[in-house]
Amino acid sequence: MLLIFFCPAKKLTAQQISPKLLWKYSIQSPIIGSPIADDSCIYFGSTNGVVYSLNKTGSLKWKFVTGAPIRSTPCFNKEKIYVLSGDGNVYCINKSSGKMIWYFQSLTGFIGDTQHDFADYYQSSPTLYKDALFFGSGDGNIYSIDANTGSLNWKYATGGNVHTMPAVSGNKVFAGSFDGSLYALNSNNGELLWKFKSVGQLYFPKGEMTGSPVVAGGLVFAGSRDFNFYALDMNGGYCHWMKSFVKGWALPVTLNDSVIYLGTSEDRSIAALDIQTGNVKWQTNVPFNIFGGCAVKKNLGCFGTLMGKVYGIDLTTGTIKWEYNTEGYTQNHLDYFKADDSYRDDIGTIVSTPDKIVNFYNRVGAVFSTPVFVGNSVIFTSSDGNVYCLGI
Repeated sequence: MLLIFFCPAKKLTAQQISPKLLWKYSIQSPIIGSPIADDSCIYFGSTNGVVYSLNKTGSLKWKFVTGAPIRSTPCFNKEKIYVLSGDGNVYCINKSSGKMIWYFQSLTGFIGDTQHDFADYYQSSPTLYKDALFFGSGDGNIYSIDANTGSLNWKYATGGNVHTMPAVSGNKVFAGSFDGSLYALNSNNGELLWKFKSVGQLYFPKGEMTGSPVVAGGLVFAGSRDFNFYALDMNGGYCHWMKSFVKGWALPVTLNDSVIYLGTSEDRSIAALDIQTGNVKWQTNVPFNIFGGCAVKKNLGCFGTLMGKVYGIDLTTGTIKWEYNTEGYTQNHLDYFKADDSYRDDIGTIVSTPDKIVNFYNRVGAVFSTPVFVGNSVIFTSSDGNVYCLGI
């Protein structure tokens, strides 16, 4: 995204009142993946290679150390939590004790997962369906392993990194690859059912499929680096409708009944779309890029931006209800932005290389994650190394 990074930011005009910070847990390392929660604990992985379990009050319950940075989101069942690490291993951990039950080493386990480029921020997050765990890898494979034993069920080779979170519906599993295709496989044996090739774009001719797919209403939805968002027939793989964006990627998507809530990168907006037609119900501008999904609780949505801001939004009207600034934003945003959240005039010299862009995101507390609602609070992670719990 470096080629289209410097777009003018837009300023919100709505009046917001920030929610109250209930607690904050700091680990001093950027957190890219999203938190998940059950009845008693919150779980997340970090770029320091550690999986954390926190009590609902924000105190540490246990932590588990893997061999490389974690840029994925865990999943769990009643007794186990599963996480994919950058060392190429999937770890099955006891939720109560934090002790390892088993681990699975993919082919990349010998060299670690690989990034396609600096803007390939995520690893694949595992999906649990019945007794199988599905995930993608930097070695280009889509995997299915036994969730009870960690043994390999099957793997399928694509032509590029697979860093999307697979979606499963019935006997089909869907995953996007950096080769520009979305794959539909038989979830029982890994047989290819169909694949759909994205259109491609001038700066991204492969049209890398980096938006994690979701399934609803007989359709599978996924965004691509070619600035398009696709609604495909889940059985035949043909396109029902496609929505194009002018400036950049539309990758994170959340489904709620018959509506898609879709965040965009350089277009800097969140939109509500009808799943069958793609018609826009509303579209709301925000000052910066959205890479994480939108959490949903009744008519309230919550999402973050790479500027280090988190928003509460009315899902019926698209009206911003409140905003909250991360610690990184509060401390460092004037190093990059003016007081009105527009870029400084010298931003091109300050953020001039991929390394400096990543450092910028870490310093302002970019929110790559999807928040999670827990009771009357919302919890999110940030690249400033903090987990935040807000009372709503």
